[in-house]
Amino acid sequence: MRLSLICAALATGLLATACQPVREQAPAAVPVATAPAPSVPADDNLNAVLWVQRSAEYRAAAAQTFRAATDHLDAALKQADWDALVPEERSNPARGLKPAVILDIDETVLDNSPYQARLVRDGAEYSDPTWDAWVEERKAKALPGVVEFARAAHARGITLVYISNRAVHLKQATLDNLRSEGLPVADDGVFLGLGTVVADCEQDGSEKDCRRQLAGRQYRVLMQFGDQLGDFARVYDNTPAGRQALLDRYEDWFGERWWMLPNPTYGSWEPALFDNDWRQPRDARRATKRAALEVAQ
Repeated sequence: MRLSLICAALATGLLATACQPVREQAPAAVPVATAPAPSVPADDNLNAVLWVQRSAEYRAAAAQTFRAATDHLDAALKQADWDALVPEERSNPARGLKPAVILDIDETVLDNSPYQARLVRDGAEYSDPTWDAWVEERKAKALPGVVEFARAAHARGITLVYISNRAVHLKQATLDNLRSEGLPVADDGVFLGLGTVVADCEQDGSEKDCRRQLAGRQYRVLMQFGDQLGDFARVYDNTPAGRQALLDRYEDWFGERWWMLPNPTYGSWEPALFDNDWRQPRDARRATKRAALEVAQ
């Protein structure tokens, strides 16, 4: 009985199997060649610009700088001889003069990272025509914390003086941009751009010492703000050693009279590494910078 049932079952199973439709085995997958991703040249400024635009750390650093400076305003005002100009740039006594604060503009008050981002995108480098076009757009935004500081200074009767290496022909666009961002502008005379003529002082390139002297003739300077050493005092020797010597001399002024904003995207520290010779090809400048790296052994 069991044998016949088993046989019948087997027969039925074989018949059912025989009646199943035949399925062809799928052919093995053939690798499909993909087009290579477009090659994008490396850009030294990519991470720096991204850090300024996208990191919370950058915003925190800027905001805490201006907040700390605000806390020092009253103490600076009360000290009649308090002065943030180096002695060689002070030609007249500061005591009794109206109080002022000197601010650089680019990367100190206004954020130009969208212009830097364009250069990264286009594989380009700074040029006067592209820079002038950007300034004329009047689209730069205020750095975190600067408007609050500026308004606190203005409320205390302190004049804000803007000493910038934006050329004088960009004055109106710059003042428009400052005002649109809520920065106090007492009058057009508080903008001292590159090309400002200062009597009895010979300007050397883009150094700001003559313009600081001009401000010092009218004001007691309580504080200075910048993103480069040259925003605070003249850099006579733009080499790593010369810049360090200037920092060593006035190190105690930072955080009291001088306030430095972070700017990894550009600055005079960079050409100091390749003998200030911008005529060198980009690859040669990059090679010199790479050679200057301190590599852990």
